Amino acid sequence: MQSIHETRSEASPAGRPQGLASIGGSFYVGSLDAAALYEIDAATWQVRRQYPAAGKPYGVAILGDALRVVVSVGADDDRYLYTFVPGKGFDEESKLALPDLSGSHLASNGSQLYLLQIGKRQIVALNPGGTAERSWPLSQRIAGIGFLNGTLYGLAGDEEFEHMHVARIDLSGTQAVVTDIASISDAARSLTQDGHAWWTAYRDENQIVSFTT
Repeated sequence: MQSIHETRSEASPAGRPQGLASIGGSFYVGSLDAAALYEIDAATWQVRRQYPAAGKPYGVAILGDALRVVVSVGADDDRYLYTFVPGKGFDEESKLALPDLSGSHLASNGSQLYLLQIGKRQIVALNPGGTAERSWPLSQRIAGIGFLNGTLYGLAGDEEFEHMHVARIDLSGTQAVVTDIASISDAARSLTQDGHAWWTAYRDENQIVSFTT
């Protein structure tokens, strides 16, 4: 099987990057260590602004002209969905409890959000109020999801999140069908598109990497 082709590698603005999005010439990186979302100039990779979060930002997705962010809040690691407005920050009043207070990675097809619940091994479609509308069981462990041209992709691996691959995820049936495409570093977490290439975080290496398959 082929491997990904890395096209760019940049240092994360803070430790353990997870949750990525590209919108309007800005690149956003969530940091678990800093409990913050960073706005970065996509061309120069200079940090424009740091936005403190209510907890650890895990998943990030674009919906309309705003970001939606999965945030872990409190000692119980409860997961909530927040709206983040570029140039303004987190809307604290937008806080919504996610199903079973669970969820890590997030993706959007432009009209709906899809939540990856790693522990429950499923992908969940959410309505605007954050309620689950439909779910798909997963046969593999997934460490990030993102859409390209209406198709969902993910980072698939074994039980230990090793032997990682970029994969296509088919949600047309009752169970998600995962088809491997290209191998990727076991450090990869999160997945997003900028219109030209994929981006992921090599979380434990504190690197943000773009790639093609």
